[in-house]
Amino acid sequence: MAAAGAGSWIEDWLSVPRFAVYLQAANQDRELAVALYEWNTAISSAFHHDLAHLEVGLRNAYARALSRGVQPGGQHWVFQAHVFFPPQMTTAANGRLVDDNRKSREQLAQAVRKATPVSLPGTQPAPGKVIAELNFGFWRYLTSRRQHQPLWVPYLHHAFVPGTARPVVDGHAARLHQLRNRVAHHESLTNVDLAERHDRLLALAALISPSLEAYISRNSSCPRILAERPR
Repeated sequence: MAAAGAGSWIEDWLSVPRFAVYLQAANQDRELAVALYEWNTAISSAFHHDLAHLEVGLRNAYARALSRGVQPGGQHWVFQAHVFFPPQMTTAANGRLVDDNRKSREQLAQAVRKATPVSLPGTQPAPGKVIAELNFGFWRYLTSRRQHQPLWVPYLHHAFVPGTARPVVDGHAARLHQLRNRVAHHESLTNVDLAERHDRLLALAALISPSLEAYISRNSSCPRILAERPR
């Protein structure tokens, strides 16, 4: 019989399907399931901390690299969406032509709108504010295969230590993007190899800057909390 502390109110709080995930991970032990949920919240917060540091470093490194493509006297690249992300037509599986860069242009346009002061409509916001409005998904797809020649070769490889291969960055970014989405939506991480994800996080940080990797590692609580998982 479940202790009072892990009574049926838990399902009212979390919902039956949500708590069922933790019950399954805990072999139907309600006390352990609650402890796992609390641990999941703690490790999610710890990863959010580390991912935030990585994301800021990544977006600033990319922003500097893309600035290399701005002509002297030209506008900041965030205001030149059609130059850096021109229509790039490919054939989808259903035979339709699609513009692979359309979403990137739309994300930039939306970021510009959000960064523009409400009291000053029609004005151009500070580029840094636009960059801050772009989410991790925008940066993550800049290293996809389709962007190898348009972006990686001329610009983005400069964001990383010499010799860095695009597929390596893309692999790390893809897995960390998935993790970030799960953390942001308060999903269960009980079946995720979190040690592997943290290794990827530090590896990508090291490719941006060994000093950044050292800072994140030194200030991370992820290893400690991972070791404290209830069993």
